[in-house]
Amino acid sequence: MRPVTEQQIRGSFINATAVELEQLPMPGLHEVLWEDREFLGWRDTRAARRGYITYWRGDEVVSIVVTAAASGLRPGISAMCSLCHSTQPSTQVRMFSARFAGDRGDRGSSMGTYLCESLSCSYVIRRGPAYFTTPAELERRGAAMISRLDRLVGHVADSESR
Repeated sequence: MRPVTEQQIRGSFINATAVELEQLPMPGLHEVLWEDREFLGWRDTRAARRGYITYWRGDEVVSIVVTAAASGLRPGISAMCSLCHSTQPSTQVRMFSARFAGDRGDRGSSMGTYLCESLSCSYVIRRGPAYFTTPAELERRGAAMISRLDRLVGHVADSESR
């Protein structure tokens, strides 16, 4: 991922309310290893269920607000994140909803998907056996993850055609 600034992030949300933008906590951007990320995902420490995803969509920075479900999946089973496609214990995957952009979102409509609880899919794809973390494999998995993120953001942004 190419680096982003606080100003780019704050101006890139397509589904945030004015209150959410006003209260938006920023991650420690100076600590981010940009070359090890396909997107920047972080959770809000003051609003435990809220999370944020920022990434480069072509030459534009795009961000969305996501909200975690109040309860998690049943312990003892496996679940798969819809972005990184990593199968993990159910306690590490959670249903998140994203409010649609525009009028439809203002009326309360949203969509849901299963994501890594920590929103750190970029790190998840980088751990595992050596054959699964080769540079070529990481590039393939990273590109597939961004393609899935593009579809998710496209659904959130294109809310009026649904």
